[in-house]
Amino acid sequence: MSKIVDQITQVAAPIVREAGCELWDVEYIKEAGAWFLRVYIDREAGVSIDDCERVSRALDPKLDELDLIPGQYTFEVSSAGAERQLKRPQDFMRFMGHLVEVRLYRPAFGTKEHLGTLTAYTDGDVTLEVAGEPRQFVKNDIAMVKLRIA
Repeated sequence: MSKIVDQITQVAAPIVREAGCELWDVEYIKEAGAWFLRVYIDREAGVSIDDCERVSRALDPKLDELDLIPGQYTFEVSSAGAERQLKRPQDFMRFMGHLVEVRLYRPAFGTKEHLGTLTAYTDGDVTLEVAGEPRQFVKNDIAMVKLRIA
């Protein structure tokens, strides 16, 4: 993680918790020449627009006060989404047994994209059950893993 993302994560986590949500992810990225700070939240019952607004209204003045990001950026708070990316070990543990998509940097088993049931996660390595057969993918070969809705 970048220093800015780490700092924003530390600031945002308690504010998101106070709003009754969980901090899913923080992104600070440049798109089409503009910088975006995105805070993704989650909630057991699902995230509403009111949740996003509540977090945004509480976090925005704190970010302005701390001035952690030089220059201009667009700030957004949004739901992690139904087909969210899994990044942290706890994400994988939480969604064990769910349908996921694994995208690879180079083909394995004949393709770069694999859809199956998440059956194991060990130190970044991911195992899926695909058509009744296990397929293991090594951490360094994995570009992304995300939940999929059947």
